[in-house]
Amino acid sequence: MAIKQWSSTAAPSEFRPYVEAESALAEFSWRAVILGAIFGILFGAVSVYVGLRAGLTVSASIPISVLSISILRAFGKSTILENNIVQTTGSAGESVAAGVIFTLPALIFLGFSLNTEYWRVFLLALIGGWLGVLFMIPLRRQLIVKEHGNLLFPEGTACADVLVAGERGGSFAGRVFWGLGLGGAYTWLMNTMQMWPGQPEYRPNWLPGASFRAAITSEYLGVGYIIGPRIAGTIFAGGVFSWLVLMPAIRFFGQNVPGPLYPSTIPIDQMTPDQLWASYVRPMGAGAVAAAGLITLIRTLPTIFGALATGLKDVRAQHSGTAPQTSRVERDLSMKFVLVGSVVIVTMMWVLLTFKPIPGARTGLLANLAAALFVVVFGFLFVTVSSRICGLIGTSSNPVSGMTIATLMATCAMFLVAGWTAGSYAALAITIGGVVAIAAANAGGTSQDLKTGYLIGATPIRQQIGLIVGVLAASFAIGGTLILMNKGLEKYNPNVIPINIAALPEGVRVETQSFAHAGKTYILVNALGSSEVPDGKYLYDSDTRRIEIQWVQGIGSDQAAAPQARLMATVINGILTQRLPWRLVLLGVFLVAAVELLGVRSLSFAVGSYLSIATTMAIFAGGAVRWLVELNRPKTSDAESEVSPGSLYSSGLIAAGGVVGLIAIIIKVIEDAGWITADRFNVGTRWLGSLATNDWLGVVMFLLLMSSLFVFARKKLE
Repeated sequence: MAIKQWSSTAAPSEFRPYVEAESALAEFSWRAVILGAIFGILFGAVSVYVGLRAGLTVSASIPISVLSISILRAFGKSTILENNIVQTTGSAGESVAAGVIFTLPALIFLGFSLNTEYWRVFLLALIGGWLGVLFMIPLRRQLIVKEHGNLLFPEGTACADVLVAGERGGSFAGRVFWGLGLGGAYTWLMNTMQMWPGQPEYRPNWLPGASFRAAITSEYLGVGYIIGPRIAGTIFAGGVFSWLVLMPAIRFFGQNVPGPLYPSTIPIDQMTPDQLWASYVRPMGAGAVAAAGLITLIRTLPTIFGALATGLKDVRAQHSGTAPQTSRVERDLSMKFVLVGSVVIVTMMWVLLTFKPIPGARTGLLANLAAALFVVVFGFLFVTVSSRICGLIGTSSNPVSGMTIATLMATCAMFLVAGWTAGSYAALAITIGGVVAIAAANAGGTSQDLKTGYLIGATPIRQQIGLIVGVLAASFAIGGTLILMNKGLEKYNPNVIPINIAALPEGVRVETQSFAHAGKTYILVNALGSSEVPDGKYLYDSDTRRIEIQWVQGIGSDQAAAPQARLMATVINGILTQRLPWRLVLLGVFLVAAVELLGVRSLSFAVGSYLSIATTMAIFAGGAVRWLVELNRPKTSDAESEVSPGSLYSSGLIAAGGVVGLIAIIIKVIEDAGWITADRFNVGTRWLGSLATNDWLGVVMFLLLMSSLFVFARKKLE
């Protein structure tokens, strides 16, 4: 029986769930689980695409909830608890994808192949995702129930509001579908048909080294609107500092330096803004993100100790038989399940690393056992941190990168002390960091789902089983999408670099002696951290005795930059080879210290200083639209939230950008296979001539998309 007067923001002493504990509504039905698994696959794939491009992901719970309400209603009457199981199961795809894309593509930058590693990615995603669910079980009462009123879990609370509104009717689904339709049409015309440029740019002659640019995608606009003007503005401030202050300063002071200045291989006066960013700003960003993540971790230490104490107390009560009987809304999977599951995960990790290592990255039994134990220790630590942070600022701002960098630094430091510095240990380090990142990311999403369930009166044990199923389903799609993007977006660019293959420069090594391309055999070499050859993979021609071609894989290209994964590779390689540009890293650390002293939470600023200004400017545009929407709204009226008209429309924009983007990649793969004519859909210049390459047309079209967001955000939901 539903309570008529209900509020998700009621005081803890007055709160009652929407569905009473004594009610027996349908909940864990087959149709709910199957639909949730389908959404997990879909949003897992979409999140891989968006995350590799933007370096950011956004919670999928709300659009899944809206779609679930519409779809299940079309197949007959559904309950609010069934819709909650759909969103709980489906949202696992987005959170697991976030952990995967932030870490595992680093294998490419470290010189290892990813294109044949589908099952490895699948297993690591599965292990990390299940770890995040397992460790959230003992933390649920501490963070969700006891902290009700202190930790708001914004997406979880908004998702509960959506589900309750779906019970009462409304126009929520229509707003998401409008975003899907208009955002999909915009993305198709821009990316597939090439009707206007996707990244307008202006490089001022009066400020050499600077670049004004924006990646005018629907997904970035939606991300900016959802995270709001404050966070979007802070992220953009980091981009402004890096691209409009720091890089022009480097160009000004370094223009008369005669030769390259490490870590660059090009003289500063010859460097483009992109090269300045890659060589000098990115290491600073690494230091800034690491420092900001450490500060965030220190702030959450009290929660970690409190959760550990509470968990041990519950275990003792269950063991002695004094644990009280629990009602339906308080029933979790048992602590025994958590402990046994943890042992199984340690065993799975050890078996995977020992009997199915990454090709060329075999390590010893002791190192593999240490890696499995590190995963559990760091996993529990950062699952707690992640859940706490998500309770405060939401899943979309969860600093998974900062936590992963902290894990990698600690792991690599231990490897360095043990003398484990070979390339195989770099692969082992990113494997550890990857599983921990996946666990932390999924724990953040899991905590939001459990908060939704707590508010509406769901059964926790059924949600937890749904999450386990969702992780399994999503893991199948995530690895395939990752490899599809890497293959579909790869390029071979002419790049002549004379080198002596018999005496390669430091940081350059041979990967294989026989790499076939265009009917010819080359030697494949990989450069990482070299002072003579820029980072990347190259094809060496034995006849001309020089590098002839640069092999730019899809992940790491301008279309799928994977900024976090590249950062992880830089950190690992720099520590193990002791060639990390520490002075640049420390500049980032002290930049964060200055920002913190100004009273600004530094993590958003640090991420913005690392990302391209093209990303941060487009995200800021979304935040600016939200600011305009809220500008004339009375403070006493309903505040803009995750369940607002604008946020629902923005969710559609994000989903549309990802879905159509994936379709474009599939089309490119089909073109490369010769099944359809190349550039069949690329009609921009044929139809519009030079106008299709005019940056101003792109600006105008993006302004129109922003206007549509403003209009839909101002239009009230029925």
